[in-house]
Amino acid sequence: MSYAVAAALQAAVFARLQADGGLNALVGAAIYDAVPPGSGTGTFLMIGPEDVRDQSDKTGDGAEHRFIVSVVTDAAGFQAAKAAAVAVSDALVGADLALSRGRLVSLAFLRAVARRTGKDTGRRIDLTFRARVEM
Repeated sequence: MSYAVAAALQAAVFARLQADGGLNALVGAAIYDAVPPGSGTGTFLMIGPEDVRDQSDKTGDGAEHRFIVSVVTDAAGFQAAKAAAVAVSDALVGADLALSRGRLVSLAFLRAVARRTGKDTGRRIDLTFRARVEM
């Protein structure tokens, strides 16, 4: 097992989200791996954190990456967050991402958690995906 594909996977996920026209209409270029400067306003995405487990077998090295894409918004209600979350899911589920290192075997949705943040003014949806990769 190796963590060697982690950076390549994140780069491919970022590129896929950034290139999706429907998602771009909702969040523009606001896709990050940390809270943007100024604590983030409007609607934006954050990639990460992740949990990686060995999935090697006698045919070769592999890993399972469970990663979260968060939709964060300061819009009232959940509608804006849910629209962006649907677009994220549509862009990633079953996607055939080309990695700069290793190979993506599968990419699937696992779960989502939606909640209020702050003083009922913000919303956040954490979408968890599972990517199976091979070296």
